[in-house]
Amino acid sequence: MSAALLALTALPPAASAQEAAPAKPTPADVVAAAPATDWRAIDPADLLVMELAPDTAGQPRRVIIQLIPPPFSAGWTGNIRALARAHWWDGTSVYRVVDNWVAQWGDGEDDKPDAKPLPGGLLVVPESDYLTPIETGPEDGRDFVLTPEKQEVVINRWIDSYAITGFAAGWPIALDDSGGRSGWPVHCYGSVGVARDLSPDTGTGAELYAVIGHAPRALDRNIAVVGRVIAGIEHLSTLPRGRGEAGVYDDAALRVPIRSVRLGDELPPAERPHFEYLASDSASFARYLHLRANRDDDFYRAPAKGVDICNAPVPLRQIVKGN
Repeated sequence: MSAALLALTALPPAASAQEAAPAKPTPADVVAAAPATDWRAIDPADLLVMELAPDTAGQPRRVIIQLIPPPFSAGWTGNIRALARAHWWDGTSVYRVVDNWVAQWGDGEDDKPDAKPLPGGLLVVPESDYLTPIETGPEDGRDFVLTPEKQEVVINRWIDSYAITGFAAGWPIALDDSGGRSGWPVHCYGSVGVARDLSPDTGTGAELYAVIGHAPRALDRNIAVVGRVIAGIEHLSTLPRGRGEAGVYDDAALRVPIRSVRLGDELPPAERPHFEYLASDSASFARYLHLRANRDDDFYRAPAKGVDICNAPVPLRQIVKGN
């Protein structure tokens, strides 16, 4: 065997060299490696727990909604808390499901004489409350919002076709400079909004919907976003589509009964759900957002070099107490 051939056989195969190279991280890897200090607990008092009637196989159907913190949509979320404490949704239903759009629940008869009476004291929220003032630092131009403590709005540097976008206290928001710096929560998959009639009606919060399709961002600033489904969205997104006007079930038998809706802190302590979100002002979230915009792990050949705000969902995780 020649010296040249001996030298070649001593070199490692190219495939072996590639296998030895460390795998490039994915967004999921960043989330999994995030330290405990980068996670924030969600107060059970900020959760709505909706129990639907069991499915045809007898399996329970629970939907958990996180309410957005003030000042965003505060008038509506205040009404929603009052409705939950009054157990107003008990005995109502999911009555409207539109493909690639929304699943909607409540009384469904709110414009008729036999509508379910609302509890007293609900606010009539003005359209101006679709927007929230944003404070901009005079020296460094950083944006802040009170939620209720002062939180920085972490700007998403990647291009969004609708607005300047960012994250505040773990929520995706959009910003605008027209008439002063203002912000608003955006419609993404799983977002929960307040159904309403034509303007100037803004809805009470008694009729709610969850987005079950492509993010309908054109609704931003036109309807109040009050929360997001953080568990159980499949119990809404897989329902049969309504065939009546505007996707309402024309057969009342198709309506899905709502057994109860409770605030998380109304449940017995052992039954309260516990969740955490990855802090949007953390180093882990910054790395996560970068990778959502620049996927270069093994599956991807061409990084997008951009990300829609709704394609970078804030990571959440459920915590089982006692484990």
